[in-house]
Amino acid sequence: MHCPHRLPALLVIVALLAVARAQDPPTSPAKPDAAPADQAAFDPQVAIQRGCALLLTLAEGETKAEWPYEGVYRTPEPGSRRSVIPIGYRVGGTAIVCSALVAAPGYAGAHERVAAVERGVQFILKALDHDLMQPSTQDTYDVRGWGHIYALELFLNLRARQFVPAAATKQVDDRCAWLVATLHEEALPRVGGWNYANRRSAAPFMTGPALQTLFAAAAAGHRVDRKVVDEALESLVRARAKSGSVAYGSPAKSRADTEESALRFMDLLPGAMGRMLATETTLVLAGRGDQQRLQFAVDTFFKHWDQLEVRRKKTGTHVEPYGVAPYYVIFAHAYAAQAIEMLADSAARTAARSRLYALLDEIEEPEGGWNDRVFPRSRAFGTAMIVMALLQPQAPARPVWAAAEEPTETKGK
Repeated sequence: MHCPHRLPALLVIVALLAVARAQDPPTSPAKPDAAPADQAAFDPQVAIQRGCALLLTLAEGETKAEWPYEGVYRTPEPGSRRSVIPIGYRVGGTAIVCSALVAAPGYAGAHERVAAVERGVQFILKALDHDLMQPSTQDTYDVRGWGHIYALELFLNLRARQFVPAAATKQVDDRCAWLVATLHEEALPRVGGWNYANRRSAAPFMTGPALQTLFAAAAAGHRVDRKVVDEALESLVRARAKSGSVAYGSPAKSRADTEESALRFMDLLPGAMGRMLATETTLVLAGRGDQQRLQFAVDTFFKHWDQLEVRRKKTGTHVEPYGVAPYYVIFAHAYAAQAIEMLADSAARTAARSRLYALLDEIEEPEGGWNDRVFPRSRAFGTAMIVMALLQPQAPARPVWAAAEEPTETKGK
């Protein structure tokens, strides 16, 4: 989930920042002191449990049912002169946190987590009725699609694990079907894929997660339109340059022969590593990728990781030299974790996993959790994404696209 590089919302002034600070959730207990030199510095299982405990303290609202993502983008509040966090960010952030709480070991017996997720599910179900969560094809900056993607991901996870709250079973089933249909409707015609900034070209940053969620929906028995998937996959393939870089926005024509020297600054390898990881994992799941490209994306992440770190928790978005926005940092780590577990070579997986853990240990907040933004509230999103990244080695394999080997159309009929 993320923000554009030019937004009217950047004009929000000190009064709004004061409101945001007043709404910040309470802080959590401090991160334990660093381990002695003769002990392991980072235990992923401990970090998962610590992350879940932190997430429970970050719930917001009167009923503690919400974990809104916060970025620079805001929307006008009806009947008021102030701007607020978009409902799409509130739904998406809540769904991501709930997905992490559900996926962590011991959920069924963790009564606080179960209760928190039940509250989150009720918030999401109600929020999906909001006017700004209805399907939209307006050519404007609009983040509701992020809410649609991650709400569907959460509901599918709950159903697959048989953890849907009993009182919400029918609503969740109905909303799964509605969310699949909504993603179909919001897909870009002709060019394929999804974009939160405009409807002229696909954003691989968004298209990869949307496709992976639709693959899961298809595996769960929902009808997913092959044409929508095929066009979205083609948009990802067109975005690849000769170097392996993936464009911020998918071009109308393939970049397969475009040299790195001919790319704009935002599309160079150091600025594209997060999109590369999400793109290559998605294409592998669709039967359109390969191990060489996947390994290269992982290697690129480690090689250019310093370009993520230099932008973590900084102001601004797509600044030169590589256009790395702060909100790419957690995203890139999450998809690096997924890509690592999809590597065929076990030795490569083990080595890369260890390197990733060392980096996550390095960027963990002093008080616990992870956050790549200047906004304290976004620690919930960052921590949840990293909890799910740490769960990757034991997580069920992501569903593949079952129609990957079928022809797009049958000739002669």
